[in-house]
Amino acid sequence: MTTQPIARRRFNRLALSAMAAGLLAFALPQLAFAQDALAAAKAAGQIGERPDGLVGAVPGAPASAQALAEQVNAQRLARYREIAKGNGTALDKVQAVAGQQLIERTPAGQFVMNAAGQWQRK
Repeated sequence: MTTQPIARRRFNRLALSAMAAGLLAFALPQLAFAQDALAAAKAAGQIGERPDGLVGAVPGAPASAQALAEQVNAQRLARYREIAKGNGTALDKVQAVAGQQLIERTPAGQFVMNAAGQWQRK
């Protein structure tokens, strides 16, 4: 009788592990695709880095660039919130540090937003 609850727990763990693996298998390609699409949109001059650690669609960019920016920003904000909570820091401070680092790492020729809110090529 004691083996049945153990077997059931094992089954539940295996089922949860399989479900988690399935979710990861589904989510990871989407995350990779979003990053590839972001790099392509940035190289095409459609999306640029902002000082708040988020990305924005450059004026004149297609609607798909705006949709991609929103998707990337949702992922970034979730990560920034985790960092802020883990460090006991305000979200806007985390975003400011991330924004500065991302703008510094942006290659020449791509768009960045300056402190005045204007897009410029780096």
